[in-house]
Amino acid sequence: MRGDLVRKLIARALATGLAVLAFLVVALTGATGWGLGLAVAALAAAAWERRVRPGADSVAETALVAAAVLVGYARRLDAGFDPALAATALVLLGLVLLVGPLRDAGGLEVRAANLPVRTWTPLVAARLGDALLGLLALVAAAAAATLPAGVALGAVALVAAGAGAVGLDLARRRFRPGAGGSAVSRALRRHQPEFLLHFSAPPGSEYQVTMWLPYLERIGRPFLVMVREPEFLPTVAAATTAPVVYCPTTKAMDEALVPSLRVAFYVNHGAKNSHCIRFTQLTHVQLHHGDSDKAPSANPVSAIFDRIFVAGQAAVDRYARAGVDIPAEKFVVVGRPQVESIEVRPEPVRGLPHPTVLYTPTWTGHHADANYCSLPVAEALLRGLLARGATVILRAHPYTSQNPASARQLGRLTELLAADRARSGRQHVFGAAARELTLTECVNRSDALVSDVSGVISDYLYSGKPYAVTDMGDEGDRFAERFPLAGSGYVLRRDMSNVDEVLAALLDTDPLAAARWATRSRYLGDFPAESYAEAFLGAARRLLDADWNPPTPRAVGGTGLPVEPDEATLSPTT
Repeated sequence: MRGDLVRKLIARALATGLAVLAFLVVALTGATGWGLGLAVAALAAAAWERRVRPGADSVAETALVAAAVLVGYARRLDAGFDPALAATALVLLGLVLLVGPLRDAGGLEVRAANLPVRTWTPLVAARLGDALLGLLALVAAAAAATLPAGVALGAVALVAAGAGAVGLDLARRRFRPGAGGSAVSRALRRHQPEFLLHFSAPPGSEYQVTMWLPYLERIGRPFLVMVREPEFLPTVAAATTAPVVYCPTTKAMDEALVPSLRVAFYVNHGAKNSHCIRFTQLTHVQLHHGDSDKAPSANPVSAIFDRIFVAGQAAVDRYARAGVDIPAEKFVVVGRPQVESIEVRPEPVRGLPHPTVLYTPTWTGHHADANYCSLPVAEALLRGLLARGATVILRAHPYTSQNPASARQLGRLTELLAADRARSGRQHVFGAAARELTLTECVNRSDALVSDVSGVISDYLYSGKPYAVTDMGDEGDRFAERFPLAGSGYVLRRDMSNVDEVLAALLDTDPLAAARWATRSRYLGDFPAESYAEAFLGAARRLLDADWNPPTPRAVGGTGLPVEPDEATLSPTT
């Protein structure tokens, strides 16, 4: 996340610095043209900051830029007191002060996709800040061209009229709500959803939802997806035909949680899950977004759910091994339906002259004790693979770019593969090309896997093909005790001193082939391949049967609920 912090600091410094500089140049020097140019640059920096920091408060900077533009406009006209310019100044500065509160008020409204309702007011309110920046740039251009102040006043009046309409509609919604609830609530009542998927996570985590959507749709009952951050609304809505509702507040949730709902599914342990858990008339089910031996996969917060759907008995054992006491009846073994399209290789294939190896380094995590990333030592691994004539699929973790050091390390690896591709003609896959492939496609294309501790190993296990695991904690014999999946894989030491030995076992002899099948059953359940996903679908449908009874009301609160995002939410398992 350090990369994000650096970008945010740079954006803040640019927006503030350019705004101050623009005002000083216009106010204290005669270089009006340069001042207007700096004002436009400050607006561009502010627009970039909005993308980097969506909730950024830039009222002071915007006011400085507006003042610089207006002073510069007055100097360019050089016509004494101009009533049109004075009116422009009053309205424009009023917009500077009002756009933020209007945007914040609009952000508290329910928004929906894939529902026959129009929610234009929150959408327009969210764009008012961008409209103001564009308006200031237009006024600056009018000043630079020495256009009559009436031109600027007309543009300002149009934006002010739009802001006024938004303000009036937001006030009406707040003080005179419709008798039948909001339009979104009425549409959801007509839809009659029986279950929902609740989702809250950092940006870039939508894959946690999209991996489950096809299987939720196959349940065959109407449902909705509730997202708690606005950036997920368009991306999740594009991946399903089910209604997707953005609920920024618990009041908004009250509108969306219509009486027909029976079950709530979750895919992580995010703090905002507690907002939905309080609806005790629902059965709350944790699905997770992967199965791995990482510490967050045995999060004690799981105890707050009524049911915990797990891939296999190994997940149940993982909680017990971590000292997390959860009643056995809460666990339901359903397999991991996402692996159903993975091609299974029942017999080991040894000694391929040109194997394809999938390498999936994870990210560094937020804490040192959850850092399983092998990127710092991966060059030795890749050189070993290339020396054996392997084709490499390098599928890096989506959060890798957020750590500058990891991003540089990944860059060196891609350069190494690109150079070998040019020299040998082997079609290595990396960068954007690797991300265009699904994990299933990567698994099916490969003959073996090298991975850090992550959920990728569990998915790969379904294929029956060999895998190696990096021991980045340098734990030696204790490694397989902490991460049992490593017991049926080949363990790479942190210093890569055994890379040749491990690659020989992985690609030539494969002595653990038989052990993998026993591990596969324990981790992924023992379900027929032709109907593998039915275990999950059947378990979900049983929760929605007509004779369903709501769980006994539970006391919700206190230390049993999460109070801040945890590793299971913030760290994807790939």
